[in-house]
Parts: sequence; structure tokens; C-alpha cells
Amino acid sequence: MSTATSETVDLQAEESVEEVEGQQGRISSLWSQHYDLVILPAIIILLLLALFLYVGTRQLDSIEQRVLAPDNVAGLLWQQILLAAVSTVLVLVIAVPLGIVLSRRGARRAQGPVLAVGGFAQALPPFGVLLLMAFWLDFGFWTAIIGLTIAALLPVLRNTVVGLQQVDQSLIEAARGMGMTSRQTLFRVEIPLAVPVIVAGLRVALVLNVGTATLASYIGAGGLGELVQQALRLNRINVLLVAGGIIAALALLIDWLAGVAERVVVTRAG
Repeated sequence: MSTATSETVDLQAEESVEEVEGQQGRISSLWSQHYDLVILPAIIILLLLALFLYVGTRQLDSIEQRVLAPDNVAGLLWQQILLAAVSTVLVLVIAVPLGIVLSRRGARRAQGPVLAVGGFAQALPPFGVLLLMAFWLDFGFWTAIIGLTIAALLPVLRNTVVGLQQVDQSLIEAARGMGMTSRQTLFRVEIPLAVPVIVAGLRVALVLNVGTATLASYIGAGGLGELVQQALRLNRINVLLVAGGIIAALALLIDWLAGVAERVVVTRAG
């Protein structure tokens, strides 16, 4: 084999090794950044599998069979998701515009008092807030929605204000120097740059609402809390374990979905 051919083969081998090492480096980097998005679904699957095996190996009486019937559990699960989803949408609709207003120069004096009131509302026990709302308004779905919205308002409101305040002032001045109006600068520069921070607050609010929605059953709004109530009232430990497992799996699933959405938004914004 000639010297030129040998050098060509060596060069190709080196390039192949570098390409493999580069791919391994990229895979390692992606794993280190997003390993939680792989581990969390595995935990959820293992948790649900454990619940399925647990129920399958138990001799359930007629009451437990009726309470844990797939139709009953699915209906309560849908109510739980609906409570969390509607209240989170209301939080988004209220908190983001309010945060934008409070971040404007003319309204910054009101920023501290409003955030203080929001912090006080979040510090209140969610169960107490729901009960007070129920006695003040009425028992039912929409009262629970109002209580859940109040309980989860602060994370999105605060993150909206903080996200907009963290936008580099030089970028805003550059946009204004290009002839953009204040409105155009807000929607084309400030909000897009603040979106990752806002989404992080929305993720917190969503997960918070999923867990707190369990308490909505105590004011007649339904949800998976009904399973917990029935388990305690009927003294059925099997029902209580299944209810707790389903609630935990749902919270983890919502957190995983919100995490995926947050990564996508951050990647596009970056």
C-alpha cells in the first residue's frame, strides 16, 4: 500500500473517531441537561404498575370494588384535571396582564402592595381558603375554581414582573431607537425575552393546582379527593393507597409535561 493511501486511511479513521466522540459528547450533554425528562416518566410507570399489581393481589370487598371501579376513578380523574386546567387558565389570564401592567414605569408604586397581597393570599392554607369561599359564595365547581385561582396566582404574577424587569435595558433602548413604539417594544422584545421566566411560574402554578384540587371534593367540586374521603369514611386502606398513588402519579405527569413545555419554550427563546 502506498504512503498516500495509508495516510488517507489514517485520516479517515481519525475523522470517524472524532465524529463518534462528538456524537457521544452531544448525547452526554443532552442527557446531563434533560435526564429528568426520561427518569420522571419511568417513575410514573413504575408507580402505576405497582398500584396495578397491588390491587390485583388483594381481595377487594364489594365496597372497594365499587369505589375503585374504572368508570368511577376515570370520572373523578377527569374532574381533577378539569379543576386544575380551568383554574390555571384563569391564573394565566389574570396574572400575566396584571404583571405586565405592574412592570410599567407608571404603575411600579403599586407593584409592592399588589405582590404583598398576593403573597398573603398564597400563605393562607388552601383548605381554609376553599372553605371560606364555599361559605361565602356556594359549594360547587366554580367556587373551587375561584379558590384555586387565588391560591396559585402569585407564582405567575411574580415571575411575569421579574421576567420583564430582567430584560436588558439596552435591548429596549435599541428597539426604541429603531423606531418601535412602547407597545411594539413590549410585544416584540420584552415579552418574548420574559416568556421562559413566565412559563416557569406557570409550571409551579399548574403543579400546585393539581395537588390543591384534591381538597375541592370537600366543598362538593368532585375530583380525586372523593376517593380519599370515601377511604377515610369507610376505613378502607386499599382505597386510600390507590387514591394517593393516582394523585401522586397525576402530579408527576403534569410536572413532566410542564417541564417539557418549559424546555421547548426556553430553547426557542434562546
